[in-house]
Amino acid sequence: MLKQIRYFQSVVKLGSFTAAAEEHFISQSAISQQIKALEEELGTVLLERRKRSFSLTPAGEYFYKKSLVLAADYDNLCRELKRISGSGEKRLRIGVLKGYGGSEFHNAVSIFASKYPDITVEVVHGNHDALYAQLRNDELDIVLNDQRRVFSDEYINIVLDIREYYAGISLNSPLAQLEDAEISDLKNIPLILLSTEDQQETERNFYTNDLGFRSDIIFTEYIDDALMQVVQGNGIMPIEGSGDVPLSAVRTVRLLRNGKPVIRRYCAFMKAHDHPKHTNEFIEILKDQF
Repeated sequence: MLKQIRYFQSVVKLGSFTAAAEEHFISQSAISQQIKALEEELGTVLLERRKRSFSLTPAGEYFYKKSLVLAADYDNLCRELKRISGSGEKRLRIGVLKGYGGSEFHNAVSIFASKYPDITVEVVHGNHDALYAQLRNDELDIVLNDQRRVFSDEYINIVLDIREYYAGISLNSPLAQLEDAEISDLKNIPLILLSTEDQQETERNFYTNDLGFRSDIIFTEYIDDALMQVVQGNGIMPIEGSGDVPLSAVRTVRLLRNGKPVIRRYCAFMKAHDHPKHTNEFIEILKDQF
């Protein structure tokens, strides 16, 4: 009956027998027969069928809502049983750049989890070098990171997107009136960076020597703390990902160096060896989100 319930949920969710059949890789007539069998088992009509459409009966609406809870409980039960028994548990370990705010990664995880519900996705956030170290030591399977060095043949290097650098600035700052700003003009504005204590010197060298910042640097480990510093006008913060900030009190300003936008490449990295099918599948899903 559980399979029939999932067919029924797909029909309601997608609003189409055809789309639901495609989702489950069966024929439209087969999915229609399965839902008819479900109705007979339950002893009630769930869908009022018309020529090219359908609607939920009151019983169908009630059953749909309750069945979603039932299916979620069943999925959680299966995962917990596998965890307790230690049998067949598969993991995908992914490292993500600390402070990355784009929606692409979360969308990819959602799609992947739907396709591979038996695989647990473990996510670690860190700075550039910390994530590379974990990948190098086989502590991670995939790393979503920015490119700061020449690509190495030891890794599979996939450029996901090339984006301009932005900084978050308090809406109360006169700088918020600018569309873009030269890094050299920001020498008197503290730079707020996300970093653990052991990675601070690495981050300082990159932003000072590679990007050309000459301002004081304020380090914090948590993005909420960094944003609060920005809101209070204590400095500016590089914005990872799409350049969007979830606070109306913070405005983003494009960063320039010698009149040209500063570019950041976001990449996915894996060790250059054979990987399980689901690992490669996640990479393809992630690429589609960019």
